[in-house]
Amino acid sequence: MEVLLKKAINLREKGLLKESNSLLVELVRNCPKNALMNYQCAWSYDALGEEAEAVPYYEKAIQLGLTDEDLEGALLGLGSTYRALGQYENSKQTFQKAIEHFPNNKVIQVFYAITLYNLKQHSEAMELLLHCIVETTQNRNILAYKKAIEFYSNKLDETWQ
Repeated sequence: MEVLLKKAINLREKGLLKESNSLLVELVRNCPKNALMNYQCAWSYDALGEEAEAVPYYEKAIQLGLTDEDLEGALLGLGSTYRALGQYENSKQTFQKAIEHFPNNKVIQVFYAITLYNLKQHSEAMELLLHCIVETTQNRNILAYKKAIEFYSNKLDETWQ
């Protein structure tokens, strides 16, 4: 089974998405309690643009238990998939769980900010994005204004006379 799983991942990496997905669906059919296979199957559906099909595989993979690295990817994938499907509250809850487990993962925070935007929580989204920018940038012009950006990040609606 491990050889077939590697083959399916390799097919996806080569852009042979349908072939990869077919193999992964078959692997999950044969090993339904394998968390990694469920996660890879979910990913394959996402790669095909079939987000609704991906959701149950992500959910099952997370429920079954994944290594930290795979859990990080699965939570990101599930949160993003929920958002793409317009299930913003599910997306928000998933990203909050992901941030709780992986507080230093900035891509999770960026996707969470997108979800916050969709939920009309614009101030929170901007604050999170501004923090991500100053924490990850190498741009010297932004770094020169790091303190100011951080200061204003949660005061976007305030003015000073």
